[in-house]
Amino acid sequence: QVQLVESGGGLVQPGGSLRLSCAASGSIFSIFVMGWYRQAPGKQRELVAAITSGGSTNYPDSVKGRFTISRDNAKSTVYLQMNSLKPEDTAVYYCNAYRRNLRGHEYDYWGQGTQVTVSS
Repeated sequence: QVQLVESGGGLVQPGGSLRLSCAASGSIFSIFVMGWYRQAPGKQRELVAAITSGGSTNYPDSVKGRFTISRDNAKSTVYLQMNSLKPEDTAVYYCNAYRRNLRGHEYDYWGQGTQVTVSS
């Protein structure tokens, strides 16, 4: 079992920056693929960024060049640095931990979410 706690959300003006943090506990953090997802009202949850245990990252085009995901395995924490924020980035942001073992069993955990609002 993994517990995930996000922090760092809030209200920011367009063009501003925020850094989200997600602290994990309860299992071996370093073996999980960590991701950030977001869900805006009336829309499906979408992947914002992901980072593997080896440090490889993945971003959709909508945030590429503006968002950066990183992880500190010693602190069992994953971060999302968000720059040049736009109103369309407004959403609840969720932290996710995922892994699949050699037997194909999947482990998929979610945080409670943190609100990010981009508005003037």
